[in-house]
Amino acid sequence: MDSLTVAPGIAAWGLMTGVAMMNSGMSTAEALLMGLIVFAGSSQLAAIPLLGAGAPMWVILATGFCVNLRFVVFSAHMRPYVMHLPLWQRLLTGYLTTDLSYVLFSNRFPHAGSDAEQLQAQQAYLAGNCGVAWVAWVGCSVIGVVLCNFIPAQWGLGFAGILALLGILCSLASSRLRRVSIGISGAVAVAAFALPFKLNILVAILVTVLICLMLENTVWFRQERA
Repeated sequence: MDSLTVAPGIAAWGLMTGVAMMNSGMSTAEALLMGLIVFAGSSQLAAIPLLGAGAPMWVILATGFCVNLRFVVFSAHMRPYVMHLPLWQRLLTGYLTTDLSYVLFSNRFPHAGSDAEQLQAQQAYLAGNCGVAWVAWVGCSVIGVVLCNFIPAQWGLGFAGILALLGILCSLASSRLRRVSIGISGAVAVAAFALPFKLNILVAILVTVLICLMLENTVWFRQERA
């Protein structure tokens, strides 16, 4: 499974999230419950300081909602791959799918399978990668909660997670269009950084998708595919 190569980075990030939950003033029970049922790293990290500051519940929920809006784009692309599944399996797939598992899956399978056997193979690949990511994140998040007082902040484990993401990003930049999309999304995310609730992430995704759809059939990119 491809996610095994990035599991150490996910684990490091999950470990520091567990530590951050405890340092925010949450009780051990609250941190463990959040670590076990909330499988959404970005929204967790966005919600933790709000919880610590005593922000209203609607602000915390709205922040998590806005941070995770990018999954609306992911789900629209994943629809042909999973619509043959029962509702409960689609819901479980949505819960377990992360940015990395989505990227790895879409890179491995650019198009949905044309028959039941292909769709089953694609679903098995996605389930395997999602399972590895869940164990790495949740397991180490719980470890971070339990061992909070014994993990020095100087270890910089959160940065290890960022490095893992950058490694995946570089490995996927295998075509001209993908490299252009990385540049566009990075520039837009930085330009829109001042937006509240991390909406710059959603704006960067939408702008990049729209621009790349327009560029895909231009002469420059058609020549590379030929």
